[in-house]
Amino acid sequence: MWRLEDFDYDLPEELIAQHPIEERDKSRLLVYDRNAKSIEHRIFSDVIDYLQPGDVMVINDTRVIPARLIGYREDTGGKMEFLLLKRLEGDKWEVIEKPGRRAKIGTTFVFGNGELKARVLEKTSQGGRIVEFMYDGIFEEILDKLGQMPLPPYIKEKLDDNERYQTVYAKNKGSAAAPTAGLHFTEELLGRIAQKGVNIVHITLHVGLGTFRPVKEEDITKHQMHSEYYQVNKNAADVINSARRSGHKLFAVGTTCVRTLETIADEQGVVHAGEGWTDIFIYPGYRFKAIDALITNFHLPKSTLLMLISAFAGREEMLRVYKEAVDKRYRFFSFGDAMLIL
Repeated sequence: MWRLEDFDYDLPEELIAQHPIEERDKSRLLVYDRNAKSIEHRIFSDVIDYLQPGDVMVINDTRVIPARLIGYREDTGGKMEFLLLKRLEGDKWEVIEKPGRRAKIGTTFVFGNGELKARVLEKTSQGGRIVEFMYDGIFEEILDKLGQMPLPPYIKEKLDDNERYQTVYAKNKGSAAAPTAGLHFTEELLGRIAQKGVNIVHITLHVGLGTFRPVKEEDITKHQMHSEYYQVNKNAADVINSARRSGHKLFAVGTTCVRTLETIADEQGVVHAGEGWTDIFIYPGYRFKAIDALITNFHLPKSTLLMLISAFAGREEMLRVYKEAVDKRYRFFSFGDAMLIL
């Protein structure tokens, strides 16, 4: 049985990146080879050296919405903050709220100058709320005006340019957090990768509550992942399957792509187009069906993301690699450096 403390490591607080570096593709890249158990230290733009003509690189084209709303309770004026997690149907959304004690069922909250209101309908099993928004006009336009970028709680500094918390290929609105492994790519680097003959495939997974929710169970197998919406079209599936049949490798950019691909792959490793909700939880012992290599950032101690990469490359090896990254003063988490696992 895997215990939560099996996925802990020491991280000095000053290594938590508070802002993105000036040039996206100039962050550092730690390259770990699973077969050789070797570590290399490179620059992110060097990732192209590890991609071969005919390989597939899968990227998540979700776009972060300004999902943080700050308002007040209509009857008492008490302050309330909502983080929009996912749209359920129509104007009903699942949200995280704080302070939660004020978000009683039936309570109405007001945002802006009253352009947007939300009524609490029910509680969720994870402690969030289902709310229904009321407004005149187009919801997305009102959200763009009133909402803020939902930066993770460990980022204390203000972000000057909200686009730096979006990938350059972000397109489909719906995430409460960025798929951060993709933040390192520039249009120019993507162009060079495509020119090399690598197939760049877009899929969508809207990042939701799982990113924000810590694992609390000592026995990690009891942890319940939150479901997230994904969409993979037939062309994407065909390109992936064709490349892998020909012996080429599939590089997943980020854990969101891993979770999507592993959800839609069958036991033979064939991926199937589709859309739906996934709550797949990958931890050591999991047998990977679809991916051959992974580009990812450095993840929080005791997080489901650290468990996922430990499943892919071995827990002890990943903790060794993380210690090396700490010793070499890599930058950690959303705005931090990257790792390529081969």
